[in-house]
Amino acid sequence: MPKLPIGLWVDQVVSWAQVHLEWLFDFISRAIEILVTGIETAFLTVSPLIIIIIMFILVWFIANRKIAIGTAIGLYLIYNMRLWESSVETLALVLASTALALLLGIPLGILTARSDLAHKLIMPLLDFMQTMPAFVYLIPAVLFFGLGQAPGLFATVVFAMPPTIRLTGLGIRQVPVELVEASDAFGSTEWQKLTRVQVPLALPTIMAGVNQCIMLSLSMVVIAAMIGAGGLGFEVLTGISRLDIAKGFEGGLAIVIMAVILDRVTQSLSEKRKINFK
Repeated sequence: MPKLPIGLWVDQVVSWAQVHLEWLFDFISRAIEILVTGIETAFLTVSPLIIIIIMFILVWFIANRKIAIGTAIGLYLIYNMRLWESSVETLALVLASTALALLLGIPLGILTARSDLAHKLIMPLLDFMQTMPAFVYLIPAVLFFGLGQAPGLFATVVFAMPPTIRLTGLGIRQVPVELVEASDAFGSTEWQKLTRVQVPLALPTIMAGVNQCIMLSLSMVVIAAMIGAGGLGFEVLTGISRLDIAKGFEGGLAIVIMAVILDRVTQSLSEKRKINFK
């Protein structure tokens, strides 16, 4: 049996896109650079100690005192290890990629919940996206956007978006049928039913998807650094290439600290929503 030239077909599609969609990739690359640079500038123009105090207050208000104290200690440790600028670069990449993943993923999740056809078409694609090795995403990212933050963000969005779509669709599908029928009985439009009944009741599950999206974005930090994304991933890669245990461990520790802080904050937001609904 002759071999199907699947790889060749994909290569031809990528080559065609490089030639005919170069203007689009340039536009997206510039937009990503502006977004990420803007977030970095917002954090770097303020003293790290002031940001630590602000984060302490915000986390105390969002979560509780224990998490706020842990956040302050963790951020000060990052500052003390001289990894503040690298952490800001990583945070900017994570926030930008998470925002884009949510902007694309939540509407697609709503679509899968409200359309059986969309659900049947999108779920296999999500299976493909989640099982494909993360390194594979770097190939088209570099071909389309070159080296830098843009390909890193592109690969991160593709890798981190599936849980958002899955959990958004799951949350809306789990809304009790009686409540949906009651909103229909009161003459609600489809938009009112979605925004005032289904999405609010599904919000705890959607927030779980947001949490997973953030965690997966952070897990791509080191991989994205291989194509010039910089940040803490670059510190880890430098430690690996030089067999510098201290440098690699400190970069990895800073990533863990950021992951724990973001995880606890998003979990607290989800738990508060559950309490409000009860």
